[in-house]
Amino acid sequence: MAGSGANFRYHGQRLGITEPISCGGPTEYDVTKSHELEKYLEDVGLYESQGEAVSREEVLGRLDQIVKLWVKTISRAKGLNEQLVQDANAKIFTFGSYRLGVHGPGADIDTLCVGPRHATREEDFFGELHRMLSEMPEVTELHPVPDAYVPVMKFKFSGVSIDLLYAKSSLWVIPEDLDISQDSILQNADEQTVRSLNGCRVTDQILRLVPNIQHFRTTLRCMKFWAKRRGVYSNVAGFLGGINWAILVARICQLYPNSLPNMLVSRFFRVYTQWRWPNPVMLCEIEEGSFGLQVWDPRKNPKDRYHLMPIITPAYPSMNSSYNVSSSTLRIMTEEFQRGHDLCEAMESNKAEWDTLFEPYPFFEAYRNYLQIDINAENADDYRKWKGWVESRLRTLTLKIERHTYNMLQCHPHPGEFTDNCKPFHSCYFMGLQRKKEVPAGEGEQFDIRMTVDEFKQTVNMYTLWKPGMEIRVSHVKRKSIPSFVFPGGIRPSRPTKSSGGSKRSSEIKSDVDKLDDGRKRKKENDMMTSAAIPRNSASLPSSSGGGHTGSPISTATSSVKVEHLELDGYSERKAEIVDTEMLCTRNNGELNGTEHQSIPLRNSSAPAVLSDSKETEKLAIEKMMLGPYGSHQVLPELDELENDPENGNQVEHSGGAVKLLEEPSPMKASPEIGNLGTTAAHFSSFSNGSLEELEPAELTMPAPVQIIPAPVQNKPLIRLSFTSLGKATSHSS
Repeated sequence: MAGSGANFRYHGQRLGITEPISCGGPTEYDVTKSHELEKYLEDVGLYESQGEAVSREEVLGRLDQIVKLWVKTISRAKGLNEQLVQDANAKIFTFGSYRLGVHGPGADIDTLCVGPRHATREEDFFGELHRMLSEMPEVTELHPVPDAYVPVMKFKFSGVSIDLLYAKSSLWVIPEDLDISQDSILQNADEQTVRSLNGCRVTDQILRLVPNIQHFRTTLRCMKFWAKRRGVYSNVAGFLGGINWAILVARICQLYPNSLPNMLVSRFFRVYTQWRWPNPVMLCEIEEGSFGLQVWDPRKNPKDRYHLMPIITPAYPSMNSSYNVSSSTLRIMTEEFQRGHDLCEAMESNKAEWDTLFEPYPFFEAYRNYLQIDINAENADDYRKWKGWVESRLRTLTLKIERHTYNMLQCHPHPGEFTDNCKPFHSCYFMGLQRKKEVPAGEGEQFDIRMTVDEFKQTVNMYTLWKPGMEIRVSHVKRKSIPSFVFPGGIRPSRPTKSSGGSKRSSEIKSDVDKLDDGRKRKKENDMMTSAAIPRNSASLPSSSGGGHTGSPISTATSSVKVEHLELDGYSERKAEIVDTEMLCTRNNGELNGTEHQSIPLRNSSAPAVLSDSKETEKLAIEKMMLGPYGSHQVLPELDELENDPENGNQVEHSGGAVKLLEEPSPMKASPEIGNLGTTAAHFSSFSNGSLEELEPAELTMPAPVQIIPAPVQNKPLIRLSFTSLGKATSHSS
């Protein structure tokens, strides 16, 4: 990892739409910390064994043989002459985490089968190939989803999970050296083929656009693990999925081409803490292409103006891979970026370790009030379909609650599901609820969201494939009443007291960070007097123009290194930490010359040297990136966030795209206006016209192709959230 300096040399080829922020190489400290990071990732089990890697290769080789046999079989059945039958071919490509080289033990393999023009998707792929696979003893759990937004066949082959897509090429014969990264593969392709090809094309393009693939892979493993631990890894819940994190990490690799993984992790948080969304993150310029396919452009496409956190795929046709992000999930991720930034600063001064950065988010300790959504069905097939549909709609519940309370009540969706082993075909989801920080706690104030929840349930129950036994229940639950099955081992952890070791440790970290701030201020004064004597590497500093950064999305919640963030009262006042500018500085430790690593000597043996003017230069460089052609577009009001985007349907997490079942609800009558919702501070008596059509996309309310079986009417749940006691508790806990 930290071998010769030639490994870190930046050869002057610009990767990305801007110049790098810094081309500085690593110090011995960085080499040590990167080794520690890799050892940490190995210890937590993120790397598969050699035996499992060999098994995956064997499965892929066997699958390639099967599709080659399949295409010859259907070619002969279609009456092609023997020469064409012998020449008939199909190829298997991989994409997603496996192709990127960041998959872990037990992860599935995203695969794509590219076949000739005479091999159809419906009859041949989901027909004949499905039949062949079903007759093989090593194939289990075979489940085709032909009506998905990206049609997929899911199965296990010798115990290895496979997601197999199909792309029908316009070629009569598929060459063994077929390059699907060429845009010509899209010629005369139908929409399903374009979507299926997109995963492979995006993955390969990412690997081409990073300066060091190994450093990219280690950093991406780290960031995916961090995102899962902090509860911000889920595309369907409105956070970010695998492809989103890959693009974000790849952009940091472009901006710091000679940095090691520990440096890239630190700069990831540093850059995205200062990023002003909805400025898009792009790895390359968006190409219009020559096939007339629509690409992301908020200047031309009105629906693109709804996107709050655009992360643009680098292959034609470029799309926003993070269209599901809402204002609530963006707020949560922004706070987590700030926390990561603070902890990386603390690590640079030996005030924290890697395990502190990866501490799991204490979701069931962070709030006092939660929504619990229970679903169940009568058999495995119904449960799978019902679960997929409900998961795709949960995001709309968050949007409706925040909208109907004028954003005074904020939601935090948990990205995963929970299962009670005592209840078959049952899943449980949770959302944390809290009053917005700026909203004062009124005496006797309540938020009555029963009508909002009832609307949500009505929408979900209009599922066109609804069957008796498919049920959904939504209830308000206090923190102390969270069911035990959500905790590891089914054991509820004891509540820590204010004098417990955990709180004490948090206080110690906060004190250390405060001391670090004081030290940085004193150090800044000294550096101002001695900066002229410090050698600088001007080649590593990009040319910048314009004013300083004035619009970075500073989080209202502080890092978990501060006691306030770990307060069990989710509604307590949180003080924003003012981070001294010195720790934001880029470490420019000299350019690499040949194989020699010329670095500025460290001021101590454990922390890197920091140049006094690097932070301002870095801020200017980041600000300059906001001045592109897409930087000035304005996001439309969140009221329209449920626009008729086909990707907002039933989605299955996928590295290369979203799988959407074409199961749409039918139109429903306008719901009655919301009356008095039981609050003395405000009355949410109406919102425009109170109709459901205002909240649901038109595409999701069109007449369904099949007759609807109406779901049984359920009583409205009692969900009245009183914040009176919470306001009093806050004053005692601060």
